[in-house]
Amino acid sequence: MTPDLLFRRPPAEGPWTEIVSPQNAPLKWLRVGTVHLTAQSPEWTFETGDSEAALDIFGGLCTVNIHSSAGDATFPEIGKRAHVFAGKPTMVYIPRDSRVSLYAEGAVLDAALIFAPARQSYPAAVIYPEETITREVGRDNWSRTVVTAIGDNVRADRLIIGETFNPPGNWSSSPPHKHDRQNENETPMEEVYLYKTSPAGGFGLQRIYTAPDDPEPFDVTYAVQDGDAVVLPRGYHPVVAAPGYQLFYLWALAGEERRYGAWANDPAHAWILEETR
Repeated sequence: MTPDLLFRRPPAEGPWTEIVSPQNAPLKWLRVGTVHLTAQSPEWTFETGDSEAALDIFGGLCTVNIHSSAGDATFPEIGKRAHVFAGKPTMVYIPRDSRVSLYAEGAVLDAALIFAPARQSYPAAVIYPEETITREVGRDNWSRTVVTAIGDNVRADRLIIGETFNPPGNWSSSPPHKHDRQNENETPMEEVYLYKTSPAGGFGLQRIYTAPDDPEPFDVTYAVQDGDAVVLPRGYHPVVAAPGYQLFYLWALAGEERRYGAWANDPAHAWILEETR
């Protein structure tokens, strides 16, 4: 049976809106949602329990107070961009067993919050835009900007998180890649994409398809809009922006092994890499 992997933007019902989790999606590790604070309701407190977490500040300023067994931390007035298309992200890594208070320092705070069960507790950390790892990837109409904020530069148990920016009409995850098997070059990691478009009202197309020898094959394509999420439990997953619209997506990875770049390109399309050399 073909899985349902598209989750439309849900209506906000408070400061925290959960979008996907193991309770409503074919996920084992990841839980992803959004945070929205305003001047009228500027503060929100939550606990991570046995999960580590990451806060990706989409837009606005905030102060983050963290109390945990790994040590207390305060990050005052962080978040430099007005929206996701205005620059690189500021992210906060939050250890397991933490109590966290967020306080909006302006009119609005928009952010994403990602959780994954953690076996170990690492110190809280803020990753400023200039500390992210930025790469210009691909060429022609499959060039894009990939920003890794929580990767090899941050100690974490399972989470790897970043953002990708597709120019109008451009593809990413090209050549298509997957990370659903254990071998020398690939390790199983589930992933979630959370999309935004500029101008508002745009869309992209997200395809997810399995390798020919997958025991439970599927091939689906979704039209994704601002605020939607797609779950990637396995399979190749290329995505393209509609003409005239920039496409942003937050990507979050988690698995038993934490290894960025441990993926396999679709051999049917890997030849395009040779064209860039």
